[in-house]
Amino acid sequence: MNRCKSIDAQLVGGNKDTGSTASQIYYLTHQILKLTSHLESHPGDYSSRRGLRKLLGKRKRLLIYLSDENTLLYAKAAKTSGIRGLRKP
Repeated sequence: MNRCKSIDAQLVGGNKDTGSTASQIYYLTHQILKLTSHLESHPGDYSSRRGLRKLLGKRKRLLIYLSDENTLLYAKAAKTSGIRGLRKP
């Protein structure tokens, strides 16, 4: 939990706003990593796989929104979370 607080401080500039788009992206990334490791040991768990797909879609929508609204924060959030950016058509 301390790591989550420090990431929030880095992303949002010290603001403890967990509802911000950047912090939501970080928390979703954390959940996605946990579900991915769970699915590696339980490949037949289709309910968790469905939940993973829903989380991936939600994170993608948030990334699109953030890239349109604040490109600097988007780049920082993507780099800090360790995810690659969106593909530009």
